Amino acid sequence: AVRQAESVIKNIIKEITIEASRQGQNVSETLAAFLVKAAVLNPDQDFSSERALTKSDVQQLISICVNMLMSTQSPAMDTIRMQVHFDMNYSKRVDFLDEHRHMLEERLQPILREITDTRARSKEEIDILFRKVVSYILLRSGLGSPTDILVVKEASAALQSVLPPSELGTFMVLSKTEKVQQLAELTHICTGIRLFNKECGKGGAGIDDLSGILRDAIQTTSEQLEFEMSHTLKYAYELTAALVHVIDSPLPPPPESTIKDMKESLINARQHQAFLKILMADVLTCAEQLDKLEDEFRMKMESLRTTVQTKTAVPTSQVYPLFIAVSQIWCGFQDEVVLLSVLSSLLTSLAPFTKNTAEIVARDEIKIVVNQSVVLSDEQRRIQKSNLEDRVDVTAYRKAEFLFPENIKNFNQLPLEFNTFCAHMVGVQNGVIVPGNPSIGVLQYRGKYYAFSNREAADAFANEPEKHLSMSVNAGKRNPELIHLLGMHSHLAPLRNGKMEGLIVPPVMKADAGTQTDTHPMESNIVKSYEWNEWELRRKAIKLANLRQKLTHSTQTDLSHYRRENDTQVYLSKTKESQTRSDHATSVPKPAMFMAGLRGKDIKPQKVELTLDVATHNNIHS
Repeated sequence: AVRQAESVIKNIIKEITIEASRQGQNVSETLAAFLVKAAVLNPDQDFSSERALTKSDVQQLISICVNMLMSTQSPAMDTIRMQVHFDMNYSKRVDFLDEHRHMLEERLQPILREITDTRARSKEEIDILFRKVVSYILLRSGLGSPTDILVVKEASAALQSVLPPSELGTFMVLSKTEKVQQLAELTHICTGIRLFNKECGKGGAGIDDLSGILRDAIQTTSEQLEFEMSHTLKYAYELTAALVHVIDSPLPPPPESTIKDMKESLINARQHQAFLKILMADVLTCAEQLDKLEDEFRMKMESLRTTVQTKTAVPTSQVYPLFIAVSQIWCGFQDEVVLLSVLSSLLTSLAPFTKNTAEIVARDEIKIVVNQSVVLSDEQRRIQKSNLEDRVDVTAYRKAEFLFPENIKNFNQLPLEFNTFCAHMVGVQNGVIVPGNPSIGVLQYRGKYYAFSNREAADAFANEPEKHLSMSVNAGKRNPELIHLLGMHSHLAPLRNGKMEGLIVPPVMKADAGTQTDTHPMESNIVKSYEWNEWELRRKAIKLANLRQKLTHSTQTDLSHYRRENDTQVYLSKTKESQTRSDHATSVPKPAMFMAGLRGKDIKPQKVELTLDVATHNNIHS
């Protein structure tokens, strides 16, 4: 059910943005989602959290939101747009600086990856790697452009004094994490060297006077803020006085449309005032941070001069930490420049959202009401109601608990509800905001604190707190621009129906994203001797096989006896013949011996020799 509700809500938001775009208004999904929430919360609309949205409800909801977006002359719509714009573009100081550094790291990833993945072998490749390191240092430090020849020369000289090209071999054998760490350290050291040289009047190409630039920018931004604040407060004081006069006057009030415009313009002015206060506080913090950075920079430079003086050689253990400290301080200057630039841009972007308020205040019918009233500043209004007789009579209440400056510590730091505005006037007058006066008494109810503009308002609210709180919350639902200004989020009951639950959740933001796997995800397992190229492996094998000046030794033990194969190679025998000039032969008698008398009895055997001489033997056989 929840997923189905989210799908319905996303479709509603999409339809609103498409319809508004057709009518010439570019609307963000965040603004559309806020208007959907506001339309559903409005008690005057027929949207119940106890039932699911029908098709006709969806069409009606889309129509209401589009009509609100088309109200280009409405101060209430300007206030909502201003709130959404500020929330989307403003970040706290720490969050913004973290995001800025993260974006800088993302931009430097391509060149950083080239440096960490390079395996330079020849002199030309080492020179290319050195130039890449110089470019990386310049981009990361922000001290000049890598395309400026003079800047590159200074950065190269600074890097050579720390890491000459001949020592890049030790850099290349490091793991990727170690390379990244050393590059960051080299950047700080080289930046510190260049800043010190500039301070000594040697070099400094491409290095701006950030301290002076910040001074001028802070003064300009402060003057612009004071100018905008003075106009905004003038509108707020005049409209507050006019509305209070209309409420208190026994005379017939102006037309309802005029009162509505005055009320919406007052909310717009107060919201603009709240945002300007935030920007003023940030600019003041920038000024304080600038003073602190200047003092630290001056001290570190003095330490460097004392350490270096006129020495030709200084131990790196003494001077490198100082260079790194100077570089880090300079990064602080750069952060303040970026932050101040964003604050100035945001201040300028708020101006269009107050244009309708200025036009409404300049109307004749509004001027007549303003001239009939007594215009007071917020401080004057508090002082006017600070007498003892204006205070709440505590004895008249048994259950209600009022707090005063004299009976509680840190009274001025109490977290007042509704952004210190009168809780009674917001509900009774349907969204009229009048500054509260804590000195007449702060009501503590259910762990929350409420201020009021006068004693009568405090008495009425204290007698029926639930009733007046309900009226104030309904006023916020009818005027959604009050929700953010008065901080009424905790007072709005969440929608319980599963079909409507997602309406109070900001829309899901989508973005295209990509990822790339590192060449070596596990740095500790990199084998430097690994080669994938077959021919490289062959070359290494041939090199290892060079045995001309090598000897092979072997030893046979009892354990290995008769356990190895032996081969022996011998020369095969050859058949040889020789030939002479003449043939000669010799003959010898052939012996012939016989035994006689072997068959007879009483006859002794005798050996008979029948050997013939050679001539007789040859004649017989011939």
